Amino acid sequence: MQPLPMPCPADRIPHVTGLDALAAGCRAAKEQGAVFIAVEQVGGPGPRWTVKADALTAPRHTIDPAVYNAVREAVIRLIRAHEIPGPVYFALHDVDGEVRARELAAALHAALYDDLEPLTRAVPHTS
Repeated sequence: MQPLPMPCPADRIPHVTGLDALAAGCRAAKEQGAVFIAVEQVGGPGPRWTVKADALTAPRHTIDPAVYNAVREAVIRLIRAHEIPGPVYFALHDVDGEVRARELAAALHAALYDDLEPLTRAVPHTS
């Protein structure tokens, strides 16, 4: 896979439908030290697509909190416009220790079943 320009224009975003294509795309991004970005066609009625991005493939790239907030707000607008159904996948990377990882996993699982109390306990609001 050829290195992608940064930022990558829409017509150059890799299509990674299938495990082999996905693995190749991730491997190429890691080798380039670049943020992984791709689209994947998914089943269902009519052609549907998933957008995938992963900054873990670019360990030296930092994402400014303002950028993170802008992306989060854009996703919220897509959900409210019914363009996407909402996030269905969450990954918390680099958690310090198995006990903390299990606490966060249990709290996240409870939250996804409408019980926010364990999540509030595990990750309290700070002022």
